[in-house]
Amino acid sequence: MSHTRKDIPQSQVELTITVEPDAYHKHLIKAAERISMRASIRGFRPGKAPYEIVKREMGEMNILQEALESIVQESFYEAVTAEHLDTVGMPDVKIQKIAPGNELVYTATVALLPEVKMASLDKIKVTKKTKPVTDEQVSEVVDNLRKLQAKEVAKDGQAGREDIVLIDMDMFIDSVPVDGGQAKNYRVYLSEDHYIPGFNKELVGLKKNESKKFSIKFPATHYQKHLAGKNVNIEINVKDVFERQLPELSEEFAKTLGQQSVEKLKDLLRTNLGQEAERKSEEQAEIEIFDTLIEKSEFGDIPEVLIDAERKKMFYELTRDLERHGISIEQYLNDIKKKEDELYQDFKTQAEKRAKAALLSRHIALQNQIAVSEEETDAELRMMAEAYKDNPEHLEQIKKPEVRGTIKNVIQNKKVIAWLKEKILGPAPKKLAE
Repeated sequence: MSHTRKDIPQSQVELTITVEPDAYHKHLIKAAERISMRASIRGFRPGKAPYEIVKREMGEMNILQEALESIVQESFYEAVTAEHLDTVGMPDVKIQKIAPGNELVYTATVALLPEVKMASLDKIKVTKKTKPVTDEQVSEVVDNLRKLQAKEVAKDGQAGREDIVLIDMDMFIDSVPVDGGQAKNYRVYLSEDHYIPGFNKELVGLKKNESKKFSIKFPATHYQKHLAGKNVNIEINVKDVFERQLPELSEEFAKTLGQQSVEKLKDLLRTNLGQEAERKSEEQAEIEIFDTLIEKSEFGDIPEVLIDAERKKMFYELTRDLERHGISIEQYLNDIKKKEDELYQDFKTQAEKRAKAALLSRHIALQNQIAVSEEETDAELRMMAEAYKDNPEHLEQIKKPEVRGTIKNVIQNKKVIAWLKEKILGPAPKKLAE
């Protein structure tokens, strides 16, 4: 293997790496084994077909593609070690030449760890603010629990603010039907916030079989961009009105929730709300600590590849969050009237901030010997394997070296946060023994 080095702006290095066939042949053998485990090769059990047979059946280029990741990982590590580079983040790899039996040539642009001059912790003043739990909060949760067990009884009278109205609805803008603005047998809980501000107010007082036409101006900041700021005409027909009859707050109700009395139920809810308030105050303090540290510390040039890596993470996180709500990234981009590259540009400021936080975390870990043992990493991976035991694809993913590195980094970041909080907020109070 050979390589050349080129220093480029923003604390980056471009390595051009050449790997000879003899050097990567061992990776081809391993790749052929993996392929033969997945593919059915006549006359051989999974994983037992000889290399030459796999090459004949599947093609040498397919084997090389399968081996590419491990070839790059090994050769890149050797080049970085030879150059004594202190890198951060994942390299940006571009394949220049790939063909069976020939040299593999690729470039890897990697960010160097920028200089970090961390602010003195004595200058960081952060106070954890935990809001006390109020009787009103406990009562609100109790009412929500009662609503979950409410009975719905049809009524002939007017719809009240706690009732449910079953409607057919049509929405129009300038007499043109709104795309997705039609609904049949649509249940509206009048006591809950509606996605159309002011919509519920228009339904209060209506009776079964009544109709109504009204207009609502959507807020300019409404999440549905095609409706934001528009006057929308709405026509509704009331098909039914239901009264929600809540169960009485009694010992019997408390027992349905596993508690012996109303007082015990309220005590449990107060404890849970207190723990949630404590968790939120911890999170807010962590954010404030890092925000203040970033503001008061000094950083060398932040490599663009490091910022891009954070952008990609942000895009992935957004995509996963949207999918959990049944929204595709394409639909989201269409709603906000932006292209993917424009969204990436919007991420730049926050991505740079996240990159600085990662650099600070690494700097603190190095300066204070905050390390993660192999045993800690193994324990976390075992927990993940147990969680994904019924998902072979995920189980295979967590075996990859880069996943192990990511897990190790996550654990280290948690340790750094704990160290910072102890230095700035003081030792965490000891929990009382149960």
